[in-house]
Amino acid sequence: TGMEESVRQQLVDDHFLFMSGDRNLTVAGMERDWPEGRGIFHNKDKTFLVWVNEEDQLRIISMEKGGDVLGVFKRLARGIEAVGTSVEKESGKGFMLDEKYGYVHSCPTNLGTGMRASVHIDLPGWTAHGVDKLKARCEELALQPRGTRGESGGQTGHTYDISNKHRLGYSEVQLVQTMIDGVNKLYEEDVALQKKLFEFPTIQSTHSLVAKSLSPKKDGI
Repeated sequence: TGMEESVRQQLVDDHFLFMSGDRNLTVAGMERDWPEGRGIFHNKDKTFLVWVNEEDQLRIISMEKGGDVLGVFKRLARGIEAVGTSVEKESGKGFMLDEKYGYVHSCPTNLGTGMRASVHIDLPGWTAHGVDKLKARCEELALQPRGTRGESGGQTGHTYDISNKHRLGYSEVQLVQTMIDGVNKLYEEDVALQKKLFEFPTIQSTHSLVAKSLSPKKDGI
């Protein structure tokens, strides 16, 4: 039935709906049917969503605020089973699944499980240390950093979307665990970087004009 533009924009702003205007998808002819052939279904709490024809025919999403990764994963598993059963009942066909390459997608980087487990996390220490250095560290941890507005939305501020880099050759549980372990490590390192980069400077001379006018106690630091 389509939706009002204000509703669509609000869903985009709240990170529930994909953005239109992705140049790569436009060139590939994947945006020509908006809004008739593309859209979103979601539950009341917007913790379970299905994107229709954003890039793949279906993109099934489980999400919520907080750190209950297990709860999110269990909801995803139930949702995939429910959607798959419904599609097969309606059309007589299941998801495209290859024994060797896993689930088949529009983008070859998603071959395999097709699953991207991610969290939004603030990393001010890593941002100050250098975004390129963060990307290199994520590579070592088998992670992928991106902006919170999606793959083509760019990076703003110090909030990142951190996810597992691989899809092929690992199980879903392994990929989620890789994301959890990697994000915990990045957070630990970020705290250390903040202490190193943002620590209140030590002023040795008690006779310094700076020392007299600026102190942690006086300025509430």
